[in-house]
Amino acid sequence: MERMVEIERFDEEISYEVTLRPSSWDEYIGQEKIKKNLKVFIEASKKREEALDHILFFGPPGLGKTTIANIISTEMGANIKTTAAPMIEKAGDLAALLTNIEEGDILFIDEIHRMSPAIEEILYPAMEDFRLDIIIGSGPAAQTVKIDLPRFTLIGATTRAGMLSNPLRERFGMHFRMQFYTPVELAQIVAQASKKLEKPAQEHAATEIARRSRGTPRIALRLLKRVRDFSEVANEEEVTLKRAQYALDELGVNNLGFDEQDIQLLELLVSAKSKPMGLSTIGAALSEDEGTIEDVLEPYLIANGYIERTARGRIATQKSYEHFKLGGLKDGLFDDQ
Repeated sequence: MERMVEIERFDEEISYEVTLRPSSWDEYIGQEKIKKNLKVFIEASKKREEALDHILFFGPPGLGKTTIANIISTEMGANIKTTAAPMIEKAGDLAALLTNIEEGDILFIDEIHRMSPAIEEILYPAMEDFRLDIIIGSGPAAQTVKIDLPRFTLIGATTRAGMLSNPLRERFGMHFRMQFYTPVELAQIVAQASKKLEKPAQEHAATEIARRSRGTPRIALRLLKRVRDFSEVANEEEVTLKRAQYALDELGVNNLGFDEQDIQLLELLVSAKSKPMGLSTIGAALSEDEGTIEDVLEPYLIANGYIERTARGRIATQKSYEHFKLGGLKDGLFDDQ
């Protein structure tokens, strides 16, 4: 089932997202601390006429890691080649990428935590010494061919930094954690995007969409697109607050940005009456993949204090009980009030 607050990318959405992506720091809203630091590092690299040091972005999906990588390439005046770790299956795949880059180019690898150890071993000398070591043959007759590479910048993006091996993580000179966006920042993003879509959103409408977007620009833009459809059918020139509220309610996204799956997860944990619940148990109860729960459902709920991770499992917090209008942690979801 497709979720309106889903944050993984779908192929049919990519071209749409690209048109709405900011192409400069002036257009990019949010992540102010990261932007401030990157501007300094980029300016220093340009003054020294050197390639930028390798960069690792990590955090939940949909927060702008790919967008920042593209802005960096624009600011550096460099070409950027984009791929995802699962697409690099063999040493030859990585070799083909690295031997086709030029001095100062940027290689962006998404989902870098999914890179195989064998590919990582080839990447290490490329990152450190700008050299590619290729082993030809096997056994006693095996030979190592060394290929010098132009100085380049590797930008890695991951939603699961804990799954990166220490040797790979340590080879990145800069580490940046992407933060969830504030409602004010998201409202600005929605307002900016609505103008590009030629369907301006009124201030209160943009705020309403932002409030239900789980702190994530990708979700905000997806919801904006759907709300725009409702406005189009109603023959409205602008996206109004009334239309935004109606559309979002019809889409099953409540005023906190929760959809049916979020509610099911919270109900499950609340009904456990403070007893920790393991990830596998939650997955079985929701008929959902454990990775999806950990990467997609949980981050926003944990960051906003609705769920707590413990050594024994997940528990609902007081905030979750209050959301369901229950008295406290000792009350169960199905107890008589």
